[in-house]
Amino acid sequence: MSSDLQQLYQQIILEHAKLRHGSGLVDAPAGDKVGESHMLNPTCGDEITLRASVHEDEGTQTLSGISWDGQGCSISMASASVLHDLGLNMDRGELLKLVDEFREVMRSCGTIEADEEVLGDAAAFSGVSKYPARVKCAMLAWVALEEALLAAN
Repeated sequence: MSSDLQQLYQQIILEHAKLRHGSGLVDAPAGDKVGESHMLNPTCGDEITLRASVHEDEGTQTLSGISWDGQGCSISMASASVLHDLGLNMDRGELLKLVDEFREVMRSCGTIEADEEVLGDAAAFSGVSKYPARVKCAMLAWVALEEALLAAN
């Protein structure tokens, strides 16, 4: 990865850590199913509560809302922010595939380059995969989303 791309990725992470899109738990739209998950990374103390609302229309389930509240390092907070932007209004099945894709990149120890076409700004975390202690930070919100979606089913 070029140093220019690394700098861009670092900038994306820093901006999302500061702006925190989706931060602050929000009630779901009336009639939507809601799931919530609280996750804690005991290694570093990062913590997140994520609420997902799912709208069902003619058998299609769409993520109608995603909000979260948390505290932790820049990586975990930025990852939650990026997940909010990517996941909102996405088909539930496609969103779960996206979580699997992100997990695969995070577990690769730097051997798999993230596909920006698929992961969007989440590709910025590909460098994190080289640091196993930080992978849990990046994955915290994504695992919380999986659990929240199961609870909303």
